[in-house]
Amino acid sequence: MKKLTTALFASAMVLTMAMGAAVTASAEDIELDVIICQYGPNTNEWFLGSGMDGSNFVEKFEAANPGIKLNLDVVSWNDVYTEVDTRIANNNAPDILNIDVFANYANEGLLLPVSDYCPEELYEDFFPSFIDQSVIDDTVWAVPDLASARALYYNVDMFEEVGIEPPTTWAELEDCCQAIIDYYDGEVYPWGIDMTTDEGQAAFAYYTWGNGGGFVDENGDWAVNSAENAEAINFALSLVENGYTNPNPATQTRYDLQDMFAAGKMAMVIAPNSLPTYVADKGGEINMATVGIPANEGKTSSSVGVMDRVMAFKDDAAEDQAARNEAIGKFLTFFYDPENYVGWVSMEGFLPAVNSAVEALVESDPSFGAWLDVLGSCQFYPTAKAEWDQVKQGVIAAEQNALTGADIQAELDALQAELMG
Repeated sequence: MKKLTTALFASAMVLTMAMGAAVTASAEDIELDVIICQYGPNTNEWFLGSGMDGSNFVEKFEAANPGIKLNLDVVSWNDVYTEVDTRIANNNAPDILNIDVFANYANEGLLLPVSDYCPEELYEDFFPSFIDQSVIDDTVWAVPDLASARALYYNVDMFEEVGIEPPTTWAELEDCCQAIIDYYDGEVYPWGIDMTTDEGQAAFAYYTWGNGGGFVDENGDWAVNSAENAEAINFALSLVENGYTNPNPATQTRYDLQDMFAAGKMAMVIAPNSLPTYVADKGGEINMATVGIPANEGKTSSSVGVMDRVMAFKDDAAEDQAARNEAIGKFLTFFYDPENYVGWVSMEGFLPAVNSAVEALVESDPSFGAWLDVLGSCQFYPTAKAEWDQVKQGVIAAEQNALTGADIQAELDALQAELMG
């Protein structure tokens, strides 16, 4: 993946001499305020920095689209929700927002339907399963920015040394963890758990989906307090109690776990498809392989799909609504052009959300095709439901309280009661 990232990042940043310098804003320019989330160390450089050849996305876009100026800010995930809420409260919502959630904005009447600004040709290029995640009342309110799929990575050399096979069930996982503890005398953490405010909802998904539970029931209604969910989180807690995991799941994020894995201090970690690139960038040389996330006996393993979005806010004060919507469409068309988009998704090791990017990615790295297949078995967070943000924060709080001794069933019962009003 490192070779892929370098090559595609370089190609995506090429700006021909014919395009010239970015156009200076004039009184007639349409200005678009854009917020992009900080995905990693390359995000700011790609959008606003000097890039690989002295150019960046904003410069390229403005040179190719005279008459449109981008006021683009890259904001960390820790700050973006507060930043957006503050701008909305001050009647200064961004024109274009890249973030994970969308339902609360749509239900408050703040967003434009995608059909108002997205060109049809581009719309048809998106994977339908991704588009389906942003539908409320038969209206599409956002388009997918990028995606990642989660799987279990394991250190192949460690497993060969210990003489074990990667686990497929929870019972096998416990056996593997104990064998690793015994062999390395506690010097290696067998398993990693992130129940932090950064991504504790992912941990909830890993275990509950692997036990036939989840956030919602078969009818799509909230069911966070199901018996299957309580059993699943209790199993995760038992891994912590038995010393099979990193010592501080409430404060050690996925990136901390990936650092441990890259340093050879952790044998298994659930991570997105970007992990090989992450490890290589850290200077690690781990012989790793992937398998499905272990599930309880008799249950089905589910790959966890994570998708972020791009959405457009209404601006009733805009002098020319049609021209503004057209400018937003031009932003999307330029962003998802394979010459640009391939570099964007590959530099941090993400999966593309448009078909046109697939061919280039697979051509550069044939193994990438396997990750595209994984998406077919993905389950996604129920982010289309208005209460998702409350549920996300609620399950994280329940997990963290349970880590300090609270009863997880009682915690989930309380959250379910809140959701039921």
